[in-house]
Amino acid sequence: MKFFVSGAALLLSLSFSASADNEQQAQREISHLLNYLQASDCEFYRNGDWHDSARAVTHLNRKYRWLDKRDLVPSTEAFIERAATESSRSGKAYLVRCPGEAEVESAQWLHEELAEFRTAEKTPESDN
Repeated sequence: MKFFVSGAALLLSLSFSASADNEQQAQREISHLLNYLQASDCEFYRNGDWHDSARAVTHLNRKYRWLDKRDLVPSTEAFIERAATESSRSGKAYLVRCPGEAEVESAQWLHEELAEFRTAEKTPESDN
């Protein structure tokens, strides 16, 4: 019986550890996406108006904090879906418009950057 309790405790500990790792990964990825948007020359369409990237990041950060307090952002995908895809008020999709490019839905734009970020994280840096 002692082994079972120890084994259960170990499984619980591993579960919390994996959960903490996933949370840290999501926070790192969300931070990257917000920094990427901030550094872009892109505009963000929300509720009928185009906003510069700084204002968009402020808005998305506010939504992220609200969701995070309620444990509604277990992953980066959940952040994109719940905070950065559409207006909570109007239900209209957010758009991103970058210089020289066609406007695109924010979810697509963020998912594409997330995929590039994850690929870059997996690729070891070259020493050349």
